[in-house]
Amino acid sequence: MEKNRENAIAFLKAAGLGKVDEAFNRYVAPHFIHHNQYFDGSRESLRNAMAEAHQESPNKSIDIKQSFVDGDTIVTHSYVVKETMEIAVVHIFRFEEHRIAELWDLGQVIDKDSPNENGLF
Repeated sequence: MEKNRENAIAFLKAAGLGKVDEAFNRYVAPHFIHHNQYFDGSRESLRNAMAEAHQESPNKSIDIKQSFVDGDTIVTHSYVVKETMEIAVVHIFRFEEHRIAELWDLGQVIDKDSPNENGLF
């Protein structure tokens, strides 16, 4: 579903660049749950954590390198630049009626001295 892919990318760009409330209001279902191990699984806990993270260490840029669609599931692979680090991030979204109902996320700090010549992207 192309609309879900567009909404996943729009959510990441808006929320990741500080428009957290706008992103949640527009793209996230009221009954949303997430699987980030550092916060309880509620919509509000992740919204608050994302807003706080933006205040403490805002992202400078987000570049969605790849995205994949499988039914109501969208997977994105992104390059995130912060002031002090660069991160490769995978998000897995489950959609209901074009709104994000469930989210998983995994991140890996990019090691500038990695011996892997292929890179993370």
